Amino acid sequence: MSIDSLKSQLPDFAKDVRLNLGAIANDDSLGEQTKYGLLLACAIATRNADVAAAFDREATSHLKPEARDAARSAAAIMAMNNVYYRFVHLASNATYRTLPAKLRMSVIGAPGVPKTDFELWCLAVSAINGCGACIDSHEKVLIEAGVTEEAIQTAVRFAAIVQSAAVAIEAARLPVLA
Repeated sequence: MSIDSLKSQLPDFAKDVRLNLGAIANDDSLGEQTKYGLLLACAIATRNADVAAAFDREATSHLKPEARDAARSAAAIMAMNNVYYRFVHLASNATYRTLPAKLRMSVIGAPGVPKTDFELWCLAVSAINGCGACIDSHEKVLIEAGVTEEAIQTAVRFAAIVQSAAVAIEAARLPVLA
């Protein structure tokens, strides 16, 4: 399954999603590795097997194995960090902010791809997972590294589109009630 086959699975009520997926396919503003690693990490973060498979298939022809693994790592490490840091941020008890996380996160320091790619993927996954603390942290690193606000916005827009495809596929599977 590829992006095109994913688009063909989308029902008529998701025409805008289909059009947005087409726009992603034709957008080269992020560069090939950045774009396809981002799409793969976001697809995995949706937790939808069809979406993840489609973007993994698409990524196979655009990414080296180590970049595919880094995208998978971004989704996995953010699944952990987003839960933890969202809790710390939202908890009324400020004590949690002073305690060490005690979470292993060495992949963030050595992801196997350029740091800016990995940070952008982590930021986009954090947007899907709704962790404001992680969004702020990754955005700060990206800005300090010279990544433009336009590139950051594009990454989050792509994340939103990938998430909407997963939701549309799930909505299409709901039983039709008479």
